[in-house]
Amino acid sequence: MTALIDADRLLDVLETETSAVADLAATADPDRPVPGCPGLTVGETARHLGSVYRVAVTWIRTGERPTHWRRQPRDGEPVEDYLRDGLRTLLGELAAHPSDAPCPTWHPTDLTYGFWRRRMAHEATVHRVDVQGAAGVDIDPVPADVAVDGVDEVLTLWFTHRLATLGVAGTRATSVAVRTAGHTWLAEVTTTSTAATPVPPLAAALAAATVTASPQELYLWLWGRRAVFSNEVHRDGDLDALTQLWALLRLATR
Repeated sequence: MTALIDADRLLDVLETETSAVADLAATADPDRPVPGCPGLTVGETARHLGSVYRVAVTWIRTGERPTHWRRQPRDGEPVEDYLRDGLRTLLGELAAHPSDAPCPTWHPTDLTYGFWRRRMAHEATVHRVDVQGAAGVDIDPVPADVAVDGVDEVLTLWFTHRLATLGVAGTRATSVAVRTAGHTWLAEVTTTSTAATPVPPLAAALAAATVTASPQELYLWLWGRRAVFSNEVHRDGDLDALTQLWALLRLATR
């Protein structure tokens, strides 16, 4: 699994997006709910990110899925400081190694530091959109190159690998072509497997359905930050196939 943008750019994205979350966590009502994510609030999102960053660092350093890490801010520690401290440690760890250097991860075919650069950059980006939406401020655009890379990640990592790990597949065999900014992926579902791969644009004609949108809108749709029948996403073909794709991704990314 290879990122579609420069590995150093992913570090910049991670820092910029996390800093935006921390800034809002310091000023917004921490109990403001995230639209479309029941139970998630501004404060909980910032805490979650800080915890995830500590999980990643512990995993990298120990070589094993961690069972113990600091899941919460210390008593009296502002959640934004907990998040920024986690970010500093993670950035230091990732920047100290080339992206293609070997590194423990949770993906069996991508055991490199690049995996964590990409995964954490998109974790931060999606949750930055969440907290801006919750705080009621203008939502900054997701840069097109980041969104295209994120579409590839959610399809090739979450839809393909994560669902297989969970043992989840479809209720019927079908396929959906996913298209944005000159890129096409074919998401195929059977009753025993799911897989998505980049394909030539003409391969979209083989699919039962096609979903097309701008990079940002498609990225957020695949992550469930847009409704299944969002007006910003163009759909053709078998609507049941499209609905199944969206529903399977909700299981993969929850």
